[in-house]
Amino acid sequence: MNPNLSRALCLFITSLVLIVFISGCADIGEQGPQVQLPNHVENSEKETEPRYTMSWTMHQNAPVPEDAEMIAYIEDLFDVNLEVWNLENKRYEDLLDLELAQGNIPDLFRIRQPQDLLKYQMQGVLAEIPQDVLEEHAPNIVKRIRDYDSRYLEYGKIDGALYGVPVVNQTNIYRTPVVYRKDWLEQLGLDIPTTLEEFETVMYAFAKGDPDGNGKEDTYGLSKEGLNVVFGAFGQSVFTEQLYFNEKDNQLVIGALEPEMKQALAYLQKWYQDGIIDPEFITGENKGGYKHLSHAFIKGKIGMTSMGNYYHWTQDGDYSILNERGEEIPVGAMFNVHELLQKNASASIEFGPPVTGPDGLSGSKGYNLLMSFITIGADAANEPGKLEKILEILDYVSANSDPLEQIQMEHGLQGKHWDWSTASSGEFHILPPYNRMENYTNMIGSNIGMTVPGVPSGKREQWAASEGLTENGIYNQLQVATPALIQYSTELISMRDRAYISIITGDQPVGSFDTFVKDFLEAGGEQVLTEANEWYNGHMETSPAQ
Repeated sequence: MNPNLSRALCLFITSLVLIVFISGCADIGEQGPQVQLPNHVENSEKETEPRYTMSWTMHQNAPVPEDAEMIAYIEDLFDVNLEVWNLENKRYEDLLDLELAQGNIPDLFRIRQPQDLLKYQMQGVLAEIPQDVLEEHAPNIVKRIRDYDSRYLEYGKIDGALYGVPVVNQTNIYRTPVVYRKDWLEQLGLDIPTTLEEFETVMYAFAKGDPDGNGKEDTYGLSKEGLNVVFGAFGQSVFTEQLYFNEKDNQLVIGALEPEMKQALAYLQKWYQDGIIDPEFITGENKGGYKHLSHAFIKGKIGMTSMGNYYHWTQDGDYSILNERGEEIPVGAMFNVHELLQKNASASIEFGPPVTGPDGLSGSKGYNLLMSFITIGADAANEPGKLEKILEILDYVSANSDPLEQIQMEHGLQGKHWDWSTASSGEFHILPPYNRMENYTNMIGSNIGMTVPGVPSGKREQWAASEGLTENGIYNQLQVATPALIQYSTELISMRDRAYISIITGDQPVGSFDTFVKDFLEAGGEQVLTEANEWYNGHMETSPAQ
């Protein structure tokens, strides 16, 4: 017999047997765990669509292993290959730009700073996301954003075309806390300050009153992050990664240029000369590792800071959580407080309000609710169907309509990584040993999606609200970038920092502030302000409130 004919006949018989076998199984009913595909992904499509390879960027505090089980879970579910780029979060932009310079564009493109959306679009590395395609293939994400505030979707558009899916973090309604060493205050017989005058008294006492009781004058009042609370007493926020824009007389102004800053700098120059400000404030409070740790505060060098978010300052018993037996137990000290207590078990902290300045202003730095953008790399649009598949996966892992599956997408497998605390509570706990592992979600490859908005309702957020952290936040009123900001911002931020540092340290007189403002405007600042106000005037009626 012709060998090709024989081979074909064998294949036909084998296929026939498989068809009969599969049909028989279908009649038996469900005989084991079934993978629930999204409504818009049919089994027939899974059999016929090509198996895409997708490069994926995400927020990471630790590398994701190649064999991470939740990555494998998604790969099997959607019949794709996911390649997670392990870009260290602290150096994310530098590492990403290096990849782009080498011609490597990620398929799922995380833009951590919203102001960078225009920059990357101008570089041609982003794909346009048609609005109807987004709504069809990521319906749950779109619904969550629209239910919260549909105006955020407009911020992802450039010249009317959508390039970025907005990541809206509802917990950013809580400003950065103002933190004091409570044991130092008690040692010195002082109360939490509420005014700039009282704040000055406390800062001098921290630096000159031997609050740690070691008989040496080796402590300071504050460092770089604390300076923003002083600027806040004059209505501005200055030492930030961006230029902060404030609203004044129905237009945007750059906070660092406002005349009130001259008065704030006069205070700080005197404090620095008197030894109240940590002389190492220029390099910041963090000395490596997790970026929200204030090592100057942890090591007992300064007695006040405003670094990090509220959840970086949880103390023992601030609120309760459920353990693996469904019992309520006090939350433990976290991040900065934990590290502080490791250094000094008798140390304690207390939050205070942003201090009020001479004109009744106060505030501490806030992070905008528009936290970042998720985009699609330009190369992904060249493969038919790939952009749609990326959006389907993003929707599934970020805003799953099945609450149980959404927990699994964020925390791993039920029964292995987490479980319900009680049958009816709706609360869950992380199982050992994962509850003792830092960044375990990165280790197992879960939580690869984007943050979607909702109403903060957890006990941690209730605690933050009870601390008054929803009040007196200073937010950047320019939500996106403009061409001039892309062109000039790096140099302008450097000019700002050089001028402020030189005045604080006394290298330049306070009067040089006026020269700085003039030079800043001539170096592109004027054009930046013009374009910022053009954007603001076009969005003033529709801008979401922070």
